Amino acid sequence: MLPVKIEEKLQGYRRTASSLGLFPAIAFKLQKLRGEFAGHRHPYTLFSKHSKYPLKCRPGTSDLDVFGQIFVVREYRCLDDVHVGAGLIIDCGGNVGYSSAYFLSRFPEAKILVVEPDEENFRVLAENLAPYGDRCGAFCNAVWSHKTGLVIAESTFGDGKEWSRQVRATRPGESPAMHALDIGGLLKASGFARISILKIDIEGGEAAVFSANYEDWIGKVDNLVIELHGTDCEAAFFRAIVGRGFDVSRCDELTVCKRKS
Repeated sequence: MLPVKIEEKLQGYRRTASSLGLFPAIAFKLQKLRGEFAGHRHPYTLFSKHSKYPLKCRPGTSDLDVFGQIFVVREYRCLDDVHVGAGLIIDCGGNVGYSSAYFLSRFPEAKILVVEPDEENFRVLAENLAPYGDRCGAFCNAVWSHKTGLVIAESTFGDGKEWSRQVRATRPGESPAMHALDIGGLLKASGFARISILKIDIEGGEAAVFSANYEDWIGKVDNLVIELHGTDCEAAFFRAIVGRGFDVSRCDELTVCKRKS
């Protein structure tokens, strides 16, 4: 009988291989070791059977953690039973494009609009999603409840890494770094009547998004998956969706809302 720690490691390797495929799993583990012990600093490529195209990853950043969440743990497996067809997906908080790549690969007829405010993250996102061509529209912006100027917040949120970027509204006399997009405006500009999947992971910005001006679009969302950050965000979100016809469940850190049939 194997020692408990060795058995746990073997189970982890099996789980990773099952999620990514054998050779992508080996590459993933090797890159983790290179990052931890060799101080590797050059961007490298990761692969997954759940992504149609290879994905760029920056060493020494949160990119590998995001890849693990999406392609190893498969945190969006909660949407595996959803029918999207040639529908619209909106990805708010796109980071470096891994979640959008997962959705575009999982739902090969769908189109996606992805929003990410951090310029460095966005550059990697644009590279990772370029192979999908006109199926993807990407915006270096942030979503908010209304049109307003925004800047990247100075305060550290979460672990302070690249996946934790926050925005805030500009103060009087302050120049905006970007102008907010609202979900209703994205839907209207898309030409679609409904949003098949709305994914939101915006590091606390959901408190603003669901505080006002959501009434016109919330009824046009078929499936909504969101990571809520704190009690204020939870309160705003659940007030907004009450009585809107969703079945609500949990999947790891995500709150999942599927429209009742």
